[in-house]
Amino acid sequence: MGTFFIRCKIENIVDRSRSVVMPKMLVDTGSEFTWIPETALEKIGVKREKKDVPFIMANGQQITRSVGFAIIRYGKYFTVDEVVFAEKGDLLLLGARTLEGLSLAVDPRKKKLVAFGPIPAA
Repeated sequence: MGTFFIRCKIENIVDRSRSVVMPKMLVDTGSEFTWIPETALEKIGVKREKKDVPFIMANGQQITRSVGFAIIRYGKYFTVDEVVFAEKGDLLLLGARTLEGLSLAVDPRKKKLVAFGPIPAA
């Protein structure tokens, strides 16, 4: 597929005036969760709601991280999702769950996000 980066905004779900712009997030459909630096999440007041959540890294290593809730914005699209408190050395990722929440898909040729819709319903 190739890799590409996007710029997005992360907001506190309670106080939307508290936000941070992430200038370079790797779009990674192989990651379930979105990973944001813990310093950025702490700065905007995102709380650690789940602690010691286990993750398997691409190299097979098992680690634990905390998870909280935030609003993720990309252009005119936004969603509320769980975000991982990324520690030093972790990649900053926009994961598959966030992409689904944004109703966006990866265009592998153009290396960009595109709208997919309408959303399927039962």
